[in-house]
Formats: sequence, structure tokens, C-alpha cells
Amino acid sequence: MKSDLPKVLHRVANRPMISHLLDALSAISSERTVVVVAPGMTQLVDAVAPADTAVQTEALGTGHAVLAARDQMQDFTGDVLVLFGDTPLLTAETMQDMLTARRAAENPAVVVLGFRPDDPAEYGRLVTAADGGLEAIVEFKDASDAQREIGLCNAGIMAIDGNHLFALLDAVGNDNANGEYYLTDIVELARDRGLRCAVVEAADPVEVMGVNSRAQLAEAEAAMQARLRDRAMAGGVTMTDPETVWLSADTKIGRDVIIGPNVFFGTGVTIADNVEIKAFCHIDGAEVASGVSIGPFARLRPGAKLERNVHVGNFVEIKQALVEEGAKVNHLSYVGDARIGPRANVGAGTITCNYDGFFKELTDIGADAFIGSNTALVAPVKVGDGATVGAGSVITSDVEADALAVARGRQKSIAGWASAFRKRRKAEKDAAKAKK
Repeated sequence: MKSDLPKVLHRVANRPMISHLLDALSAISSERTVVVVAPGMTQLVDAVAPADTAVQTEALGTGHAVLAARDQMQDFTGDVLVLFGDTPLLTAETMQDMLTARRAAENPAVVVLGFRPDDPAEYGRLVTAADGGLEAIVEFKDASDAQREIGLCNAGIMAIDGNHLFALLDAVGNDNANGEYYLTDIVELARDRGLRCAVVEAADPVEVMGVNSRAQLAEAEAAMQARLRDRAMAGGVTMTDPETVWLSADTKIGRDVIIGPNVFFGTGVTIADNVEIKAFCHIDGAEVASGVSIGPFARLRPGAKLERNVHVGNFVEIKQALVEEGAKVNHLSYVGDARIGPRANVGAGTITCNYDGFFKELTDIGADAFIGSNTALVAPVKVGDGATVGAGSVITSDVEADALAVARGRQKSIAGWASAFRKRRKAEKDAAKAKK
């Protein structure tokens, strides 16, 4: 990855790859989770907590990596899933299918996940018997021409009977070109001991997509986004141009929501039913209630909470603010560290001046208040219920309920000034040309 960040902490849909797997494991109620890490990966250890971690002191292959977890697993005799932290698209459903196959009447000691890519390329092949059992995993370089014609490939992911796991791993040797201990060898070892092995096919080959480069990370992102969009639309969301909508793994969107083109959802966003989000909006860490209209070109930052039937218009930014039911902030405004009361109207160009270089302070706008265009509200400040603030004002003191506050210079008109100015300046310009 050419990165200081451990590979599995690179993000897909704004969530570390390893976290996608941990979430899937929680969905199938795994009893124990052990993450095998390299030495010194304290950042990864912290990220996967409270899962246990085991350190693989030397990178001596996949079988050796599983052996590194022996201390954490030595008293465990249940079913063991062996997963790769760089396959973020693997689903809980596929994991459950593997466990179901492991617990089937045939009682296979090892279940291997297979997939059928469009181009099998140099993947290892899964050789199956007439009864569907797994006979062998054959690496491409060792495969015969007939075996290379097999379309079922090895994803490397396994479900293993915990009663046999470490006995099989202890028998794995490293007599190969790389001097490594391969997990795949346990299939042959199990069969030599009279134990059955089986295969489960991934419903979609994209589930086993591994990420080993920035380019593959982008491919995984695209695949995850397609999955998230499909899930949202199946749940009742309309996207006018789905490929331009970007979601986070934790984005929650209700029914009858309309999303325009080029909308981005960061983490921690909840959108209720019957919301319209127009084109080019950026929403991050916000909570939006039913009946709200947002955008186009609006930005909701963390802590923004919009109650029912709020209108937020173009080029409006809202951060750490509560906008209560029926309020409107429709044009070119910044609202931060604020409360906007029910049915209040915030005019174009309004700014809540919430930060003095040291502290952030609250602006409180009451119910039914009207804030004129191009107003600066210097926090801490409160505008009472039903009050009006005149356009162009800089408000530094509280405004009582139902009052009018105007804080700007008094207008002065000088008759004929403009025509006299133009006449004088034209004469000066003509004189300058004459000198040339």
C-alpha cells in the first residue's frame, strides 16, 4: 500500500476494512474473535478492541498466522472461521453459510470458500468429488491442464472444526520454495486422516475481493458503494443518478427519500422518511427528521440536527446546531453552535460568529424570529421569540421577544453627488489623455 497505516485500517465506505469483518462477525454472534497482527501494530490492536489480538512474530505463511492464535484458542472446540482482514466485502450471510456447511450431517472437518471469477487466471483451483466434497486445493502452477479448466477457485477463507484445527496445523510443513506454512495444506492432511472436506461457493465473487494496492482499494470502494446504493434503493430510496451518490457504511436512510446527483454522506448520518436532498450536498454526522428539504449545494457538518419540515437551501453550512421544526435557512448562510427556533426564518448571508479564537459560544434564535439578510450574530447572543433583526445588522447584544433590532450606520443621501462625481472624473481622464 506504500503507507504508514496498516493495510487493513485503510477505509472502504469510511470504515476500516477490518471493521467491516468485525461487524459481520458480530451479526453472526461469534463467541470469540482473535485478530492476528504483525509486531508493533499498536494502532491496529487499538482499532480492533475489544477483540483479542495475537502477534505473528515472523511472516511465515497463512498456516503460521493461525498458529499464532493458539494461546487464545487452545480451550476452544467450536467452529473456527479463518478470515482475511483485507476482504471487506465478505458478508455475514456467507460466513453463516460456511458454518452451516461445517455443521451439516456429513460433518466436514474443513469447509473452504470458493468463487467463480470471470477470469480464473492464476488462482488456486478447488477439485471436488462427484458427491460435492472437496478433494484438493491445487495451486495454479501445480495444476494439470484439466485442472486449470476448473472454474471454481480458492478464496482461502475457511470454516474448521476446532477439535481438529491445531492438530492439522501442527502437521503442516514448510518444504516449499518460500519456506512458509500454508493453511491450504490442511485439506490434504484432513483427507489423509479420513476426514471429509467441503466447499461453499460465494454468491458473488466480489465478496472475496482482496485489497493489496491503492488501485484495488478503489475497486473495493466502488463495489461497496454499489452494494450500499442497491440496499438503500431496495429500502425505498430514490436516487436520480445512483453512481454519483456516495454513502458511508453506517449511513441510515428512511423510505421515500429523494437524493439528487453528486451527494456525499460521511459517517454518522441518519435521514428519516420523506426527505429531499438536492444535488451537490455534503452531509456528515447529521440527523435529519421527516419532511426536510436540503440543498442544492448545502453542507451539514457533525452535530447538525434538523427537525421536521426544516428547509436548508443552497450554499448553507450548518454545524453543531439544532434547527427546530419548520425553520428556514435558505440561502448563503453559516449556522454554527446555534439553536434556531420553530418557524424562524434566517435570511441570506447570515453568519453566526461562534468562535473568538479561544472559545465557541451559542447563538439562540427564538421561535418565529426573522433574521434579515447579511446579518452577523456575534455569540453568545440570543434573539427572542418573534423578534426581527434588520438586514445588514451586526448583533452583539440580546434582542428581546417581538422587538426590532437594527445595528448599522444611518443612511445618508446627497442630491446630485453622483452626476457631479462622474462629470469631474471624466474631465480628469480627458485631461490626462490630452497630455499624451
